Amino acid sequence: MQITLYSKPTCHLCSDVKMELLALQDEIDFVVVERNIEADPTDFERFRYLIPVLDIEGGEVLYPPHTFYTLRNALLKAHSVVGA
Repeated sequence: MQITLYSKPTCHLCSDVKMELLALQDEIDFVVVERNIEADPTDFERFRYLIPVLDIEGGEVLYPPHTFYTLRNALLKAHSVVGA
């Protein structure tokens, strides 16, 4: 399963989500692909006021605020769909 994390380098909330995702990789099998919104004008226009945004394969797009539990629940739900 792939998770796309839309973020930018100076975003402390993005760093927090990355750490939570790293912790969840011990429990759930997924790969994180990080997209710097500053490197893509389309991503920047779409997400500039919304980061961090997670696009979960087989699941939903998650917008802030994020908690460990909402991330975990969304990943488990998507994993059951993708892994099925």
